[in-house]
Amino acid sequence: MIIEGRVQGVLFRHHAQEVALRLGVKGWVKNRRDGFVEAVFEGDKERVDQIIQWCHRGPSEARVTKVHLLWEDYRGEFEDFSVTY
Repeated sequence: MIIEGRVQGVLFRHHAQEVALRLGVKGWVKNRRDGFVEAVFEGDKERVDQIIQWCHRGPSEARVTKVHLLWEDYRGEFEDFSVTY
């Protein structure tokens, strides 16, 4: 997914990691050069849906304006959730 808006410099990645770990969702999140945040989530669909809904809001300092989703089949390729650079 790609999250647009005021999403860098507001601890979006840090909070996304906290939410993912709490939900047991695996994958990664990173800042992009274009100012957006990109994330991949993997896990139970209900829990993935919960973190997607969180991404529509983000942390209190963020101002999410648009979210792009691309669904793929589950592959089981992640062991944890990380912030990447």
